[in-house]
Amino acid sequence: MSTFQIHIVEKCKQNDRQAQLQLYNQYCNGMLLVALRFVNDTMEAEDIVQEAFIKAFSKLEQYKAEVSFGAWLKRIVINRCIDVLKSKRQRLVELEDYHINVFEENHENEWTVEDHISLETVKLAIEALPEKYKYVVMLYLMEGYDHQEISEILNISEVASRTQLSRGKQKLQLALKSERNGTRY
Repeated sequence: MSTFQIHIVEKCKQNDRQAQLQLYNQYCNGMLLVALRFVNDTMEAEDIVQEAFIKAFSKLEQYKAEVSFGAWLKRIVINRCIDVLKSKRQRLVELEDYHINVFEENHENEWTVEDHISLETVKLAIEALPEKYKYVVMLYLMEGYDHQEISEILNISEVASRTQLSRGKQKLQLALKSERNGTRY
């Protein structure tokens, strides 16, 4: 993190509204995109981002510059999204328009989603996963978190993260294979 960034965060810790507005403006749009990957409603995503900023500014004393402010804030946004999804059981938003790689840690069972399977189908298959697998799959495949980060975000062990990811991907593969064969999951 740059010394300028550290200076802004320090000013925010002193309740400097100008510095808070500067950080908000710098990260607002990026955090909104993160929230939109989890919730299906722009207004709700905006609310989540607002709540995340309020929480971040109120908990700024807990922030250590071990990671960038943006990475720390992103975790707050994702945790808030997960809380909202758990409480409302809302549908997931569209996956981003890119080719999804789904693979095991050791790369032995590497596979990619076949081109004729639509993103909507993949989204529905992820959405249909049991909750304990769904969030690990989303955080790992869509957000790019590793198992240590997932364990901290979801408050589970790294072993549980690896196990849930493996089982979630197996269920996802099975669902997509059923789709390819013309059967529903």
